[in-house]
Amino acid sequence: MTRPVVTLLTDYGRDDDFVGVCHGVILRRCPDAAIVDITHGIGRHDVRHAALVLANTLPYLPAGVHVAVVDPEVGTERRGVAVRTADERLLVGPDNGVLSVAWERCGGAIEAVDISRSRHRLQPVSATFHGRDVFAPVAAALAAGEPLAEAGDPLDVDDLAVLELPRPRIEGSELVAHALLVDRFGNVALDATHAELTASGIRLGRPVEIEAAGERYHATYARTFADVRHGEVLVYEDSYRTLAIAINRGDAAETLRVRPGDEIRLRPR
Repeated sequence: MTRPVVTLLTDYGRDDDFVGVCHGVILRRCPDAAIVDITHGIGRHDVRHAALVLANTLPYLPAGVHVAVVDPEVGTERRGVAVRTADERLLVGPDNGVLSVAWERCGGAIEAVDISRSRHRLQPVSATFHGRDVFAPVAAALAAGEPLAEAGDPLDVDDLAVLELPRPRIEGSELVAHALLVDRFGNVALDATHAELTASGIRLGRPVEIEAAGERYHATYARTFADVRHGEVLVYEDSYRTLAIAINRGDAAETLRVRPGDEIRLRPR
């Protein structure tokens, strides 16, 4: 039989015991679980970052129970939720929008329960560690085959918190995009696609002007880093099929002074 898959994505880091104890809680309830750590390097309390990483990575992971815990409001009245998606994945986490981009990419949310008082939670529940006491044990129970409907109180999917993201737009010959993520190499992922860039008149292999933080930079729309010289700026389609900005063997985010959420304009040059 196929082992049930539980994935974890948090802002816990690796220096403390938080990740290890969540693994332990899951394995006590579901000993056969295959646990996949997507990442625990999300910026502290950065719900937006976590939501985007979860949505980007799920298409490459087996269907299963997917836990995302970036929870700046832990200990307040915010709900914990478990959500079934149209493609039969189960998402578990705080109801603060961290799951919403993922369920949209998975065909939408079709069923949800409030797990704040789930019968599967550990007792007593810590005011500050719901990852261990609520989300991990509920995820383990679901992975072990417990019905979603019995994991908590019924919840209308239209009442779930949704993360609002900016959207790219075309203004004449300009593509107005936004920085979504910055990886450890300084590459900047945008919220636009190849088709949207093409609609602005920019063509593969041709020069591009980038406007960011009030400054303008020369770049090339290229397939990969090796298509430009060391130190040159390029616009390319990244591994998640969205546009990104990089510097060959450099740090684009630092050079262009770009942070997630910033507006970036691209135009033919």
